[in-house]
Amino acid sequence: MAAKKQQHAGSHKKRKRINSNTDEANESRSNSKFVASKKHKSDSLGKEKTNKAPVTGRERRLHAKELAEARKKKRKRHYTLEQELARLWEKMRRHEIAKEDRAKLVTEALQKMKGKIPEIAGSHISSRVLQTCAKHCSQAERDAVFEELKPHFLTLAYNAYAVHLVKKMLDNASKKQLAGFISTLRGHVAPLLRHMVGSVVVEHAYELANAAQKQELLSELYSTELQLFKDLVSLKESRLLDVMSKLGLQKGSVLRHMSSVIQPILEKGIVDHSILHRVLLEYFTIADQSSATDIIQQLSSPLLIRMIGTKDGAKVGILCVKYGSAKERKKIIKGLKGHIEKTAYHQYGCMVLVCILSVVDDTKLITKVIIRELQSILKELVLDKNGRRPLLQLLHPNCSRYFSPDDLASLNSSIPSLSLKDQSEASSQTETSKVTPAESESKEDIEVAVHEVNNDKTSVDDSDLAESGKKDPFVRRQELLIKSGLAESILDICIESVGELIRSNFGKEVLYEVATGGSGGILHPTLDNKIDSLHKAIASLAALPKSEDSQEEHVLENFHSSRTIRKLILECPNFASTLWEEALKGKSESWAHGHSCKVISAFLESPDSMVQNLAKKELQPLVDNGILKNLKPKEQSTQ
Repeated sequence: MAAKKQQHAGSHKKRKRINSNTDEANESRSNSKFVASKKHKSDSLGKEKTNKAPVTGRERRLHAKELAEARKKKRKRHYTLEQELARLWEKMRRHEIAKEDRAKLVTEALQKMKGKIPEIAGSHISSRVLQTCAKHCSQAERDAVFEELKPHFLTLAYNAYAVHLVKKMLDNASKKQLAGFISTLRGHVAPLLRHMVGSVVVEHAYELANAAQKQELLSELYSTELQLFKDLVSLKESRLLDVMSKLGLQKGSVLRHMSSVIQPILEKGIVDHSILHRVLLEYFTIADQSSATDIIQQLSSPLLIRMIGTKDGAKVGILCVKYGSAKERKKIIKGLKGHIEKTAYHQYGCMVLVCILSVVDDTKLITKVIIRELQSILKELVLDKNGRRPLLQLLHPNCSRYFSPDDLASLNSSIPSLSLKDQSEASSQTETSKVTPAESESKEDIEVAVHEVNNDKTSVDDSDLAESGKKDPFVRRQELLIKSGLAESILDICIESVGELIRSNFGKEVLYEVATGGSGGILHPTLDNKIDSLHKAIASLAALPKSEDSQEEHVLENFHSSRTIRKLILECPNFASTLWEEALKGKSESWAHGHSCKVISAFLESPDSMVQNLAKKELQPLVDNGILKNLKPKEQSTQ
C-alpha cells in the first residue's frame, strides 16, 4: 500500500511539471497573439479613419436606407423599373394635371413596361401604376396591355395585388375580350371560387357577363360533363332541373359533384358572391332531406348576414329561416344583432327580416334583438322605401300593394325535399304515375326524385321543418305589435310627424294602415284612443285654411296626402265623420276643385250610409250645379 502511495505521489508531481510547461507555452502564445491583435487593431483604426461610421441619427437612417435599397436591388429583378414607374405614377394620378400631359406620362410608363407587364403586375407598386394606365390610356394601348396579359390571367387571378388589375381590365374590356376571358376560366371556376382572391375575379366576371355567359359559368359547377364539354346547354335551360332533364343527368352524380364544389367554399367562409348564392338555390331544388338540412345548418350562423345582400342570397336566407330548426333560427336572429338597421334599409336584406317576423315563434327573442333596434330608428324606417316593409308586414301581411310579385314569390319559395306540401303533392303524383322498364336510368332519377325524398323521410319533426311556426299568425302579430310596444311607438311617430308622413310617398302607407287599425283590426281595441288622436291630427291639418305664402301644399291638395285621405274616408267611417265635423263641414264648396275634389266626392262614394248621409245635404247642391261629378256610391256601382 505504501509503495502504491509513493507511485501515485510521483505521478502527481510529473503532471504538475507537465502542466507548468504547458502554461508557459500558452502564455508565450497569448503574448504572441496579443502582439498580432495589436497590429490588427492599428490596421483597422487606419481603415476607420478613411470610412467613418455614421454618428448622427440622420446618418444612421440614411445608411440603413442605402443598405435596404441594395438588398431590394438584389432581391427584385425589376426594382429600378418600379422606382421609375412610381415617380411617373405620382405625377399622372394628380387631379389637376392636364389630359395631354397625363396621356404622355401614361404612354411613357407603358413603353417602359412593354414586354414585362405580366412579370411586374403582381407587384405592390406596379400593379397600381398599371391600373391607372388602364384607366387613362387610349383604346389601342389598352388592347395591347390586354393581349400581353391574356395568357397570364389565370395566374394573376390568384395574386392579391394583380387581382385589382384584372378587374380593371375586365371593366374596360370589349364584349369580345370579356367573352375570351370567360372562356379562359373554363375548367377553373370551382378552384377559383375556393380561393379567397380568385373568387373575386369569378364574381366580377359573373356580374359583367350576359345571361348566356352566366349560364356557362354556372353549368360548370353543376356536373363534370358540363365542365368538360361546351355548348351542351342553351339559354332556355336556365334551371338545373331543365338541364338534367335535357341531358339525362343522374341526380346522384349531380348532387355529389355540387357537394364537392359547395362544401369547401362554405368551410372557408367565402360566401359573399352572388354566383355561389345562385348555385345554392339550384342545389336546394334537387337536394334530398339530409343534404338540404346540412347546408342549412352550416349557413345558420353569422355567414348568412354576408349573403343576404344579393337577390339570390336573400332567397337562400329566407329558405334557411323557413326550414331551419328552432335552434338554427335562434342562431340566425342572434347573428343579425347589431346589423338590423343596415339589413332593414337594404333592398333584399329587408325581406329576410319580413320572413323572420312572419315565421319565427320566439317572439321574445325577436322583440329583444330586432324590435328594440327598429324602435330606435322608427321614423327613418317609416319614410324609407325598404325600411317600411317589415312594419307593413306586421300591419298588413303579404299585401300585394306593398310587396312586388317577386317579393311574394320569394316569401312563398320552398325546398321540395323539406316542404310537407310539396311532398304530399308529389307522393300523390308518383302513386298514379307508372315508369316503364324501357326508360333509361337517368330519366327515372328525374321522375321519381321526389319519391326518393319521401322514402328518405322516415320521420319529420314538424317543429323543426315547419315552413311557419306552430303559433297562430294573428297571435304572433299581436305579440310583436301590441305586447312589444311597437304599434304604440308607430302611432306616436305618426301623430308627431303627421304632416311629413302623409305627404311622403312611403310614409303615407304606414300611416294609412295604422289609421285603419291594421289588417284584421289588430290594433283595436287596445290602441283605439291613440288611433282617434291620429284621426284628429289629420283632421286638424285638413282644417287649416289655404295659404298661397306657405311653402308646403295643403294636405287636401297634395298628390299623396289627398289620395291617402280619400282612401281613409272610403275605408274608415270613424275617420270620415271626424274629418267632416272638424275640417270640411260648411267648407266643401271651396275644396271642390283640383286634387281636393276627390276627397270631397269620397263622402258620396263611401259604402257606409252614415258617411253618405253626413255630407249629402251639403254636397248634393254641388252635384246638381255640376261642380262635383255625379258619382254613385261604390255599392251601387258594383251592383
